[in-house]
Amino acid sequence: MKQRPGEKIKLKSVDELLGVSNEESSLDIPMEQIVPFKDHPFKVVDDAKMQELVESIRENGVLTPAIVRPAEAGGYEMISGHRRMHAAKLAGLTAIPAIIRDMDDDTATIVMVEANAQREEVLPSEKAFAYRMKLDAIKHQGKATRTSSQVGRKLEAAAVVAEEAGESRNQIHRFVRLTELIPEFLDMVDAGKIALMTAVDISYLEHPIQKILYKFMQENGVMKSYQVRAVRQYVDENGSITELKIKKLFEDSLIGRYNRKVVLTDKKLKEYFSSNYSPADMEKVICRLLEQWKAEKDKKKEEAK
Repeated sequence: MKQRPGEKIKLKSVDELLGVSNEESSLDIPMEQIVPFKDHPFKVVDDAKMQELVESIRENGVLTPAIVRPAEAGGYEMISGHRRMHAAKLAGLTAIPAIIRDMDDDTATIVMVEANAQREEVLPSEKAFAYRMKLDAIKHQGKATRTSSQVGRKLEAAAVVAEEAGESRNQIHRFVRLTELIPEFLDMVDAGKIALMTAVDISYLEHPIQKILYKFMQENGVMKSYQVRAVRQYVDENGSITELKIKKLFEDSLIGRYNRKVVLTDKKLKEYFSSNYSPADMEKVICRLLEQWKAEKDKKKEEAK
């Protein structure tokens, strides 16, 4: 339906997003009876926003009930409300208002992801595992009713997740690829120290090779995507790779490490050298200055240890 001129956009409430109806009522459930959702992909962090939530709960209580489901071992499993329960504990509460709802694993996964996706800030690693869990749940739900091929189901599920997340299907698949990274690289992505596309390229490498690349980055700085692709190409052609060979790849012209060219024009050189200097003389001066610069850089690095 088209929006009419001047018509206000009606945004869904939290209750609508979680499927909470007016008929459902919440109960105060002791928090000791509630266990976290299995493999919950969203982090609960004690940061400034958590402290704000703690203060709000101290003043007003928990305004939005959590959603739980009966757990197989007794008690309840948290579906939506991990952050609220953590804040309630910090605020000194022993129980939290919650709506008890019977849900199968797939439905519970989808509700859990959709509820947490409404947060203002979601880390790339959180999106990665959440999208993967939701994709798997949607595909699993469709197995009994859909007769399309496995590829067809995969594309349909990705389209559903993409539409609801406001992302493209390609972006959903990129985020899901991040789940193949070792934890060290995931932390770098979350911290903004490595680009998403570079991380996706790294994700196609086996974990032992990723660990070698991570060690290299710690010693030499972050690599570019074309450098990672050079390693991937070698692995594809040879089946495996050693640490020594990876280091060699970064020393030869395959990834252009020493294939860089710097051109200093005559106009630029004349700003620093008189006409008495021959090209050989200018090269000597430049090399001597670079050696001094490198020595100072190395000294600072040693002092920082």
